[in-house]
Amino acid sequence: MAAFSLRPILDTVSLWIHTMNRCPRSLTTRLSASLTALSLVCGLAAPLAQAQTPEPVRDFPAAALRGTLLIQQPPLALLDGVQDKLSPGVRIHTQHNLLALSGSLVDRPLIVNYVRDSYGLISEVWILTRPEIALQRDSASSGTNIVIGNGNGRAVGISIK
Repeated sequence: MAAFSLRPILDTVSLWIHTMNRCPRSLTTRLSASLTALSLVCGLAAPLAQAQTPEPVRDFPAAALRGTLLIQQPPLALLDGVQDKLSPGVRIHTQHNLLALSGSLVDRPLIVNYVRDSYGLISEVWILTRPEIALQRDSASSGTNIVIGNGNGRAVGISIK
């Protein structure tokens, strides 16, 4: 008579080898595969949904002006070709409305909306997206002209045209 061995039975129910014996392997394998497939489908569907939505146009302050900014060596910058300075706490918003450091934008001409602080320094900048560039906005270069006199050489007063 052949010897009866408990070895195959003990190997399948051993708590030392298979510590998660309450979960059959086939169920965990199927669950793992279905979760992987679901995450792939969700991961591929999200960028497609984002690509179909138009870019939103941000709301800018009424005092914001349009210009072309070229940061040379922070805080020095060219704004519409004129030497200017960024304020020490300048906030530069990217196209995705994230904050950018001025050092990362060196020597890149950017079309921006900007606001000045009370000292005349550029304090807040928004790098524009294509839909925002299409919207018309005042710029400092095409702003107001201050005329002193009436054109006859006599000083009459100050008028803003």
